[in-house]
Amino acid sequence: MSRPANKRNLITHTNPRSPISEAYRSLRTNVDFSSVDQKMQVIMVTSAGPGEGKSTTIGNLAVTYAQSERKVLLIDADMRKPTEHHTFEVSNRRGLSSILSQQCTLDEAIQPTKIPGLSVITSGPIPPNPAEMVASQRMSNLIDELRGRFDVILIDSPPTLAVTDAQLLSRRCDGVILVLDQGKVKREIALKAKEGLVKVGAKLLGVVLNNVKRKKSEGYYYYYYGNTNP
Repeated sequence: MSRPANKRNLITHTNPRSPISEAYRSLRTNVDFSSVDQKMQVIMVTSAGPGEGKSTTIGNLAVTYAQSERKVLLIDADMRKPTEHHTFEVSNRRGLSSILSQQCTLDEAIQPTKIPGLSVITSGPIPPNPAEMVASQRMSNLIDELRGRFDVILIDSPPTLAVTDAQLLSRRCDGVILVLDQGKVKREIALKAKEGLVKVGAKLLGVVLNNVKRKKSEGYYYYYYGNTNP
């Protein structure tokens, strides 16, 4: 099965019995069991570069968590090229940038989605200083408050090699998933992305490889590796 034409398609919602949906559920299970000493509550998803499928991955992962009857929040922290308001068909008039700049309250920014149990905080209006915003004490306080409200918090960050936002955010998360497009990213670029996260102390849970070519009859597939050696 090839990747859907709509790269932000929530296949776990529209076709929950498909092989790709099952792969996302396997990813959820791997994340849940990735640490015996620490609860994986705040998880960031990033990529090496743009267009590797990180926003598709985190959107579908969020749906699978909600389908397991957990209270889930997805935060679009890519305040440079946000997409999650399109994915979930909600307003982006207020969001993360609005909260951090004190233009709205947290409760005003949290929006329900069509998926039961899943809420989102969109990016909000694009600010002039996104890196400074995610590195602020206000961002840290926000995550701490949300830990008390939601079972799982997923954070969509910009690509790690493009800007510093992902590295700054990773230190506030319990774990990080790196998304790579096998047919697009070069090995040295993947290793550079990994090393950049590890250097700042991020807990790298594993790598999601998109567009992995399996048997001819199976076409393309999404596959999760439980190690950090791309």
